[in-house]
Amino acid sequence: MSSPMRQFLLVACLLGVWSATAAALPPIPLAMIEGMSGPFANAGEAVQRNVQLAIEVVNARGGVRLKDGRHPLQLSVFDNKQTIDESLIALRQAEDRHIPFVLQGNSSAVAASLVDALNKHNERSPDNRLLFLNYSAVDPVLTNDKCSFWHFRFDANADMRMQALTDVIEGDSRASKVYLIGQDYSFGHQVATAARTQLAAKRPDIRIVGDEFHPIGKIKDFAPYAAKIRASGADTVITGNWGNDLTLLVKAARESGLNLKFYTFYGNGLGAPAAIGDAGVGRVRAVAEWHPNVGGAASDAFYQSFRQRFPEPRDDYVHLRMRVMIEMLVSAIERAGSTEAASVARALEGARFANGFHEATMRAADHQLIQPLTVSVMQKQGEDGVRFDNEGSGYGFKTERYLLPAATAQPSTCTMTRH
Repeated sequence: MSSPMRQFLLVACLLGVWSATAAALPPIPLAMIEGMSGPFANAGEAVQRNVQLAIEVVNARGGVRLKDGRHPLQLSVFDNKQTIDESLIALRQAEDRHIPFVLQGNSSAVAASLVDALNKHNERSPDNRLLFLNYSAVDPVLTNDKCSFWHFRFDANADMRMQALTDVIEGDSRASKVYLIGQDYSFGHQVATAARTQLAAKRPDIRIVGDEFHPIGKIKDFAPYAAKIRASGADTVITGNWGNDLTLLVKAARESGLNLKFYTFYGNGLGAPAAIGDAGVGRVRAVAEWHPNVGGAASDAFYQSFRQRFPEPRDDYVHLRMRVMIEMLVSAIERAGSTEAASVARALEGARFANGFHEATMRAADHQLIQPLTVSVMQKQGEDGVRFDNEGSGYGFKTERYLLPAATAQPSTCTMTRH
């Protein structure tokens, strides 16, 4: 064998060893604690798709850059069956496996329990501390009286979302009688409180003609609730319902022939647009940090990449905030040069995100993400501004009101012990 050939093989061998070593760097584990079974399984599955794609994007570009090389992210999903007890069991499993980052969102009651448990665990186990990244639990108390150094929220809280919705209602001269209906737990009650407070300030002429709470995830037929709404004479409904509780509510409203407007937190997915159909055109509104018809090449590319990865219409429920959360976490780990929870938390405080169509800042004072909010109204696909529909329903959403980050921010009562 010639000398040049031997040198070539030696270099190739060394490169192969280096590549294998780089590829063998241990992954950075993430634990997602969410309801993957039961009445809200579809909401948990939607979250998993969004988080998984965000992780795949990071790993496709090489992973998270640390001093010893690039580490991939790895997601483990724990089914909490939408209960606090199962969530705390899952948290202990994550602690035992030394998973430094916990993700959860579909229940403010669960989130509050996780915050309390993490505070205690991190105090007694300083060598195995965990950070809680919250993508959907929006009870304002989590970044106010119950704020924690170990908790970061990447969704707008209920008061922020309600502020956007009531800004639109304020300008709706036909709104005169409002019916409040929500799930009977901390989040549902906070939505009702925020609606009452903000409507009283912005539209004192509006009457609240109903204030209803129902068991979460247990109602199969909302027809009796639709009958109550009809009897009240309401022209407007405000609800924070999510998952099947929203889908079944709007379906009952359609079947009852209710001719009113729905102002929702989550009316743009998980079956709701198809359930209400033509009755929702111009009448159903949703508030979110983003929706597929925001417009612009960068936004379109983001949405279309999701649809390419998950082409089934039933999987079409895209959350920009999950992508923001993962990207901000990766940047914080890289700035900290570590996956240690306190170091990453300090790197997240005040961190900024920008991707060409969305900008956000993590407020250091209470760990609440400050970002734009959009109120959108349901329309038929193909109408002006509605290129994309939701879940193959033939209905999409069009921007009605866009709020800049400064307009969504609200004061906080958080007094936080930093580490």
